[in-house]
Amino acid sequence: MPETRRLARQKTSDMPSTLKDLEPLPDSTIIDHVLGGDIDAFEILIRRYNRYLYKIGRSYRYTHEDTEDLMQETFMHAYTHLPKFERRASFKTWLIRIMLNTCYHFQQRASVRKEVSHPIEEQDIPMFSDDRSLDTSFQTLSRELTHVVEAALVRIPQDYRDVFTLREMNELSVAETSALLQISESNVKVKLMRAKAMLRREIQSAYSPEDIFEFNLVYCDAMVFRVMKQIRAIGGQPKPA
Repeated sequence: MPETRRLARQKTSDMPSTLKDLEPLPDSTIIDHVLGGDIDAFEILIRRYNRYLYKIGRSYRYTHEDTEDLMQETFMHAYTHLPKFERRASFKTWLIRIMLNTCYHFQQRASVRKEVSHPIEEQDIPMFSDDRSLDTSFQTLSRELTHVVEAALVRIPQDYRDVFTLREMNELSVAETSALLQISESNVKVKLMRAKAMLRREIQSAYSPEDIFEFNLVYCDAMVFRVMKQIRAIGGQPKPA
């Protein structure tokens, strides 16, 4: 593992200037580059969405190691099926849907209690608003208290956790969350509101979404190394498996 991380950090510092030039471009342009033969451009998408996938995996109570494995599986599925991505939804939404399905199937394989896929709720006022005078009455949570937030989040039911993770931590819209979880938009709003109420009962201090299940740079680099190594191992252009 240390060797993987060392190589991953080296990879970051040695990132080709061509990738740095592509970094600010939208997902659609990066995808065009990958489909056009620039396989290395997929690294940008990995870095761009690492933290979102990590938060989802951890919200399912998976360990850090299991979450990394699920992320790798998700990125590889996205890569091999990239030609099938129809772009009717954003790449972020498509990738998150793959991660949710991967987490769900992992639960089945591990014979874990099935509580995935459906409803969740929300309210109009974002929980992580900069306006601390809002009804949330949350203050910024220090890094030392991050484990309190993690513990509180995993104690609420999975369906509420799903909605909270997608809306508050991954910043998806109500419509995107509704489509991913296959529930109505009104149900998304109700479930998010209830999820926040549950968390308020669990936590009496404030926190920001970045403090929860953060996927730091070292792990991000390691994930890039793992996925890109596997991509090069299968060789060639992304093709449906």
